[in-house]
Amino acid sequence: MVVLNETRTDTAVTGRLGAATFNESYGALVWRRFRRSFTGMMGLVLVILLALTAIFADFVAPMSPMETDVSFSPPQAISFREKDGGFSIRPRVYPIAETQELDPVTFQPVVGPDYDNPLYLGLFVKGAEYRLFGLLPMDRHLFGSTDGRPVHFLGTDKFGRDVLSRAIHGSRISLAIALSVVAIVTVIGTSVGLISGYFGGAADIWIQRFVEIVLAFPQLPLYLALTSLIPVTAPTHVFLTFVVVVMSALGWAQMSREVRGKTLALARIEYVRAAIAVGATDRRIIFQHILPNVMSHVIVAVTLQIPTVILLESFLGFLGFAVKPPLISWGLMLQDTATYSVIGSYPWILTPVAFVLVAVFAFNALGDGLRDAVDPY
Repeated sequence: MVVLNETRTDTAVTGRLGAATFNESYGALVWRRFRRSFTGMMGLVLVILLALTAIFADFVAPMSPMETDVSFSPPQAISFREKDGGFSIRPRVYPIAETQELDPVTFQPVVGPDYDNPLYLGLFVKGAEYRLFGLLPMDRHLFGSTDGRPVHFLGTDKFGRDVLSRAIHGSRISLAIALSVVAIVTVIGTSVGLISGYFGGAADIWIQRFVEIVLAFPQLPLYLALTSLIPVTAPTHVFLTFVVVVMSALGWAQMSREVRGKTLALARIEYVRAAIAVGATDRRIIFQHILPNVMSHVIVAVTLQIPTVILLESFLGFLGFAVKPPLISWGLMLQDTATYSVIGSYPWILTPVAFVLVAVFAFNALGDGLRDAVDPY
């Protein structure tokens, strides 16, 4: 009798555990699998950091992106060394100053660190005034020099503007363009793919022929041709809107093909046939039965599409067809690298490339982690 009671108790406990496991939601299952992926979690952390940096760019950037100083000033490395060679726990940078020595080739004054006037660094320091979110007047920055003097961790460009501050502010435009384009592409591509895959027949044939025409366009020449139609004197928001529209108009077709393929498979599953048999409307079947099962694929496709748009915006910005001043983007900053002599003499102006690489890696890693997490096999 005791053994029987123990068996019944174990069976009851096992049943409760099985029920708890069985009742775990799909989102919880995906998250449990996703957090096991090291690269996926790394991508998620980097994406969150990029988003926070873009949102609070005025606070994070140590200087105003339009403030000028010495042109092509080299990066100022953080140092803990005193003038006499000793060590100090207070971080500092040494500004660049001209020395009394002359270069034997160019006969120009040799520049070097000014050990007599160090710039001490701190957190939440006072600096250039700005309006947080365009509303709150503030003058505090996340890091910078404690006395308000300009500090250039990544050097300056040809106009003497701080490269790091401009790259931080440029993340706003680059990520905003990428997210706007991907949002439009996702809505149009998902809608067209669902309609084409669910209804089939003549509608599917005509829709797919149109999709093939869009995919057949040579995108790069078309981008350059369409963006060149905007006059140089056009307002910056008009140019930016036109670029987003052009990228979206040429990017939705591939998404629609992928969603159509998933919809064709889902439309033949038993629960969809059962919904049709009991008289459910097409709208209910699409939005209640097919779309939720397609969303996992769409989410993964979105995270993998964003790096493509970031690279495209950087390339078009480098050519001068994406963003115009006074707006700032990573691609626009790379225009200063157009000549080999400038890159050889001032290599720090290639810093925006590092921001592009980090953003592309972050979203690709996040997409790979999500793809493994939502894969039922």
